[in-house]
Amino acid sequence: MAEVAPGKIQIMRVSFAALAFLIIFFHLLPLDTQARSWAPPDLILCLAMAWSLRRPDYVPVLLLILVLLMADLLFHRPPGLQTLLVVLGCEFLRSRSQPHHETTFAAEWLSVALVITVITLLNRVTLSVFSIPRAPLSLSGIEMFATIATYPLVVLFSQTLLGVRKLTAAEAEILEARK
Repeated sequence: MAEVAPGKIQIMRVSFAALAFLIIFFHLLPLDTQARSWAPPDLILCLAMAWSLRRPDYVPVLLLILVLLMADLLFHRPPGLQTLLVVLGCEFLRSRSQPHHETTFAAEWLSVALVITVITLLNRVTLSVFSIPRAPLSLSGIEMFATIATYPLVVLFSQTLLGVRKLTAAEAEILEARK
């Protein structure tokens, strides 16, 4: 019952935004001035998908849009493109998740991997259509595979340290009744 308390939900929303901005901060730190031949995983994407699947009430669409748009602006990506693709991906996953039926983690990971792949491909195609400079295909592929491989670690971190667990049927019923 305490998991669906309005105060807990607001604290977790602030926690999501704080984690995302912490990731952005460390990503922007000039720790290495040499060009890399690899790309790190997109931890904000993993965090958004993990929390959207497990606790959609912690990550409302407006919060997701604000955080991702800020990331687009700070990472000098075309504003709104990655945001739109990630929000659509999270909403797709959210609509397919069923709190009343338990799915295996392998099925969840596979669906997340497919959504990440589609996001990466749509992003590259859109940038190509509008002749916007983009990273080499190898770097995009490395980032995509690293993000997919990192997803279980983000879920483990979220679940063990932050307590972001899947909704039970009773909690889902309580949240539906509030709407």
